[in-house]
Amino acid sequence: MILGIWAGKKIVVAGGAGFIGTHLTRALMSEGAEVAIVDNLSTGSAGRTAAPVTVADIATLDRLPLAADVVFNLACPASPRAYQADPVQTWRTSVMGTWTLAHLALAAGARILQASTSEVYGDPLVHPQTEDYSGNVALTGPRACYDEGKRAAEVLLYDLAQTRGLDIRVARIFNTYGPGMAQGDGRALPAFFEAAAAGEPLRLEGGGGQTRSFCHVDDMVRGLMALALCDAARGIPVNLGNPDERTIREAAETVVRLTTSRSPLVEVAAAENDPRRRCPDITRARNLLGWEPQVGFEAGLRSMLDGPA
Repeated sequence: MILGIWAGKKIVVAGGAGFIGTHLTRALMSEGAEVAIVDNLSTGSAGRTAAPVTVADIATLDRLPLAADVVFNLACPASPRAYQADPVQTWRTSVMGTWTLAHLALAAGARILQASTSEVYGDPLVHPQTEDYSGNVALTGPRACYDEGKRAAEVLLYDLAQTRGLDIRVARIFNTYGPGMAQGDGRALPAFFEAAAAGEPLRLEGGGGQTRSFCHVDDMVRGLMALALCDAARGIPVNLGNPDERTIREAAETVVRLTTSRSPLVEVAAAENDPRRRCPDITRARNLLGWEPQVGFEAGLRSMLDGPA
């Protein structure tokens, strides 16, 4: 093992049994960090990580599992199907969970990195989205629990930073994909792979003309780790995502081609409040972190074909 700058650091990853959290935990441990996970296992699996897991709801957590230097808050389902299943719990995790973790981090003298989301931009009227764009978010509808929950959590952290001196980093994460995504969670790429493997139609909600910018999980983990250690990013949001914008239809066609499937593409009704365009401006990440994505879209899709990670 070649130990890096994380060697010897004590890290708590809330939501560490989830998709991004599993990859992040593995990367931190590979650099010699001591990692402990807090997760209620609503969408994650403790069996996928070598780090110890405290099974708990972060909204009611009374102590951190170790004396942390850094707390990563990745807790909250990210797929619409999962977070819409219990919108009140989604709101509670986003806001009250962040409140709890922030105060525990403050008491421990730890830095906290908040996994926010591109959903704070809603269905954007500005393209690509910069961090100073205030967004176009629906306050009602099935996505509001997540979108507004994440926006409120950001405000809470900014206020705690200003009034209590909490050391914060905020990552606005755009669509992330890669091996280990949960089967059946409803997100586009795993759904396309599942349908293609079964020879079933790939469903294009709203016709598939909406765009997304898919970032491979390896790139996202590099970005999160760089942001956590960047002093110049203290107290400001930073977009982490891939500016390689493409339509959902293009993504589906690529999955069909790579899997040599004969599955047809079928158009179905659009999901309510589904953003039409989504693409990050990552100028801030480039300038402050020296970070940008490196994994190409097809290479990233092929990594999903290789099996779970």
